[in-house]
Amino acid sequence: MTGELTLKQLQYFTMLAETGHYRKAAEKVGISQPSLSLQISNLEKALRLRLVERGRAGGVLTHEGREVLRRARAILADVASLHETSGRMVAGLSGTMHLGSSPTLGPYLLPSVAKHLHEHFPDLRVVIRDGAPFDLLDELLGGRHDFILTQLPLSSADVFQERLFREPLILAVALDHPLAGKENATDEDLTGEDVLVLSSRFTLQSQIAQLARDVGANMRQDYEGTSLDALRQMTAMNMGVTFLPALYAHSEVAARGGDVALVPFRRGKFTRSIGLVWRKSSCSHAIFESFARIIRAVTKERFEGVVSIEI
Repeated sequence: MTGELTLKQLQYFTMLAETGHYRKAAEKVGISQPSLSLQISNLEKALRLRLVERGRAGGVLTHEGREVLRRARAILADVASLHETSGRMVAGLSGTMHLGSSPTLGPYLLPSVAKHLHEHFPDLRVVIRDGAPFDLLDELLGGRHDFILTQLPLSSADVFQERLFREPLILAVALDHPLAGKENATDEDLTGEDVLVLSSRFTLQSQIAQLARDVGANMRQDYEGTSLDALRQMTAMNMGVTFLPALYAHSEVAARGGDVALVPFRRGKFTRSIGLVWRKSSCSHAIFESFARIIRAVTKERFEGVVSIEI
């Protein structure tokens, strides 16, 4: 091959093939007839093939020209598709994104979000992976996730943290516990109580540990749970009390009758902040901000009264 092969040459050649006439093809693409003829000649030189038989009636494709036309149309179609895909991806409407999520949150929120995304953005694929918050941050910074949904704040200067909503933490006690059935539990009610918590890999643990110290409760580190289900089951056996996030309590306790009693604490003012986090170095800030708006909208529609939206 000699000379430079360009997309413009393929476009002009395709138009010539469609019109069969140099003047008409030149008018269609908005250039002069001599310019179009020169571009077709340059294409033939680049490919070292004779593509067009020139005559009074216009241009007739040679055998080689017909084969090049087939390939040129496929190339131009691929380029057009690439531009279309790029446009949708810039708008955040297509492609594959990798989302990391805390297991204390994702299973109770993301099904509603995923349904909304599938209905409104069918070309978008979101690969979701659960992980403890501290692990998720390391994996985000390492490039395993594009963004993560987790409890805030996170200690890193390398990420943006977009707050989405505040989620109450509800006191859970055994059904035969003295606090069961109480309309509101206070700090004094927890003094001397054994409090069950998740492992230190969860942000939730440090928040509840601080509360235990403040109210004089005993944090049962010998019974650290590996999941919210484990905490609930140990609580049901009266091994201690615990705090369950409102979305989990709404999904796994209130909606199923429950094996523990849920008691509002501090009149629902004991909460955790949930947010979307992504790398500052990412070039997809607009897409992640769109995700944040979608999650807020879905949460407000689906869980109004359970959590409080943060703007």
